[in-house]
Amino acid sequence: MTAMLEVRGLEVAYGHIEAVQGIDFDVNAGEIRTLVGANGAGKSTTLLALSGLVRPKAGSIRFEGVELTRLATHQIVERGLVQVAEGRAILTTLSVRENLELGAYRRKDRAAIANDLEHVLALFPRLAERIDGLAGNLSGGEQQMLAIGRALLARPRLLLLDEPSMGLAPIIVQDIFRKLREINAEGLTIFLVEQNVRQALKIASHGYVLESGRIVLDGSGAALLGDPKVLAAYLGG
Repeated sequence: MTAMLEVRGLEVAYGHIEAVQGIDFDVNAGEIRTLVGANGAGKSTTLLALSGLVRPKAGSIRFEGVELTRLATHQIVERGLVQVAEGRAILTTLSVRENLELGAYRRKDRAAIANDLEHVLALFPRLAERIDGLAGNLSGGEQQMLAIGRALLARPRLLLLDEPSMGLAPIIVQDIFRKLREINAEGLTIFLVEQNVRQALKIASHGYVLESGRIVLDGSGAALLGDPKVLAAYLGG
């Protein structure tokens, strides 16, 4: 079976700094896969390369058989690869509704957009309660829900998430990860970058451990949770 996303020999550099050093990984349709590691390992840089926000020094990124490294970011989004940015990047002076509608700005199917909006509000009832309020008045967890909802309005085929647990209380993190499971159960493929190794591996069918720009371990989420190296390095074992 051909993977939905195939990354081979990906290298990304910032000047003389080799942030990502020749990594290979796949994401299959319908899965949650995760790339985990410490801060500065190269995880966010990898996502930026997938989205066309930084250009690789070398390597191939193929999404549903199409090479992405030559495409502009908006063309990548149009193909269905949509990223939820680190730090959420919501527009605080716009309403919750306006932020959500921005996710669909390239779509013309108004009736389908309205249905998708209702679906997002059912998934995140807190957003429905605050739909006409300013996004800047939301809590951190609610802002993360808004960022995910906005991405869903773009009708992604593959959803990329960059550190969705960052800065959130543990109970809110658990809720966000439950919602990601629900979204995946509806058929959406997810690739997740996280420092919260335990939570990420608990929901992922497969994980990759990134250290200093290189993948040093990969395996099923369950296997990596029990790996002594992962336990020692990331889980306090």
